Amino acid sequence: MSSSTYRVVDIHTHMYPPAYTQLLENRNSIPLIRKFAGAKEPRLIILPAEAESLEKITSEDPDKTSSHLPGRPVTTHYSSLSQKIHFMDSHQIDISVISLANPWLDFVASEDAGETAKSINQEFSDMCATVPGRLFFFATLPLTAPPETLLAAVGHVRSLKYCRGVILGTSGLGKGLDDPALVPVFHALAANKLTIFLHPHYGLPSEVWGPRATEEYGHVLPLALGFPMETTIAVARMYLAGVFDQVPELRLILAHSGGTLPFLAGRIESCIVHDGHLVREGKAGPGRRTIWQVLREQIYLDAVVYSEVGLKAAIDASGVDRLMFGTDHPFFPPLNSDEQGEWESVTWNAEAVRKALGDATDRGRAVMGGNAVEVLRLHEDS
Repeated sequence: MSSSTYRVVDIHTHMYPPAYTQLLENRNSIPLIRKFAGAKEPRLIILPAEAESLEKITSEDPDKTSSHLPGRPVTTHYSSLSQKIHFMDSHQIDISVISLANPWLDFVASEDAGETAKSINQEFSDMCATVPGRLFFFATLPLTAPPETLLAAVGHVRSLKYCRGVILGTSGLGKGLDDPALVPVFHALAANKLTIFLHPHYGLPSEVWGPRATEEYGHVLPLALGFPMETTIAVARMYLAGVFDQVPELRLILAHSGGTLPFLAGRIESCIVHDGHLVREGKAGPGRRTIWQVLREQIYLDAVVYSEVGLKAAIDASGVDRLMFGTDHPFFPPLNSDEQGEWESVTWNAEAVRKALGDATDRGRAVMGGNAVEVLRLHEDS
């Protein structure tokens, strides 16, 4: 894109609409939002390991403020539209594609899921209409709803003016993204030209991190390692199940630069071609599309990787034309400075693009916004 039409686009940025926040506040088990005595903000608690900490605090003294509160603080950055625009302006972001963050609607009862999703998606659509041209969104699907309700929801979100795709967790309908029951949904999304933004949620089992993790290591292991591995495993399962071949028009954007896929794709390939079972089943013979081909044909990666080393690996795996800048706002706020100012978690991602691709280059501008404008049709009003 020319400098006159250059836009910085954030495709990985979340919001919790007020109705959704209230839904979580009314719950007694994770996922939930919980207030603690003496704490400045309520806390969002979604991880199993955090549930263990919550139970311990509650059993000891529910009104006591602990130095090891579970979850993360729910600030105005989560739900305020004016705060989102202020954040964008502070970081010179022209357009944001907002989405609900985990836990989405995985916990909603089947009979309520359809209407709950419709209400939340309408809230997002109304937000976008308030600041036309600045915001678009990835819709949320009612995955716990009956199949006919779920498929109807795909058609409904396609009709929403500012919707450009859907956000999806790795659980799918409860059995993962290689579940054959999801294939009709993938076909419907592809037919409606709705891109999937694939985002982790559950991480890895708590016991993986060892007995010292909850009390001593904070959120580092589940967030830094568990989330990326969750994405890697989910996409590898989709590939092994043949989902990409069954739905060749399906398009995915993978959060956090695809987890560890750019680094492990070669190892996945080696394991496939050396697996006797897959060879005997005809799944590893001539004509098979490699994981590398899928990465370059049906998958896009966000640039939320925080270093040029990781970014270069993502570029090598999928191509510079398939990477898109993101911030992961409102997560990872600055701890020792004003949240209304500059967030280092954001500037690290932008700096990674500059270091990997050069300052003010066409390739750098493509990653910072040009790719997203083209892939997600952000130059269109409908």
